[in-house]
Amino acid sequence: MTAAPNTARYFALIPAAGVGARMEAGSPKQYLAIAGKPMLRHALDAFLASPLIAHTYVVVSADDGVIDTVVPEQGVTVLRCGGATRMESILNGLHAMHGSIAAHDQVLVHDAARPGLTPALIEKLITEVGEHPAGGLLALPVVDTVKRAGAANVSAQTVPRDHLWLAQTPQMFSYALLHRALSEAPDPQAITDDASAVEALGLAPKLIEGHPRNLKVTLPRDIHTAELYLTHP
Repeated sequence: MTAAPNTARYFALIPAAGVGARMEAGSPKQYLAIAGKPMLRHALDAFLASPLIAHTYVVVSADDGVIDTVVPEQGVTVLRCGGATRMESILNGLHAMHGSIAAHDQVLVHDAARPGLTPALIEKLITEVGEHPAGGLLALPVVDTVKRAGAANVSAQTVPRDHLWLAQTPQMFSYALLHRALSEAPDPQAITDDASAVEALGLAPKLIEGHPRNLKVTLPRDIHTAELYLTHP
């Protein structure tokens, strides 16, 4: 894909080195079959179907013996440099991408366990974030009443839901900003997503309303919900 020197390109980066312990499946959850194909393949196919994405990278552990049966023959590069944490895997992936991507190019980091992503959501994120210097992410405004639990899960307080959002992915930032934010994170344990690392720099990523179909499959019960969206778009 050829671009003018000052024109940003868009790259997908999917960390997929996790083991999915909460899924209790006995194997990495990104390879569980949902609606006829591995969960990770659904995410890959969404990026491959988007004309806005220049290339897609997926980060796996060095000893992953499954990934080659999941990725298509073209359009995806497998990086066998996964780390002990999601943040480490992303940083390792960024280092591996160095030389193939410019500092101002945009990286869309996406969870391997979000199979409901669509090209339309990718386009919405890219279009509505635009040139916002702090990047942005898909998210959903909180609509339910929020409770803060006390001891023994007794309701202790109702939390105002105004201005509360549930973060999704992709989360999109320039290569330079994302690399800096993750490299300088003062407390890696406090970095629960890429946007939180950017926020730690004093910046404010833009929130773009996503869709419930883009849920993260974390627990066994989430599989059924994901399949409903995938089989009844």
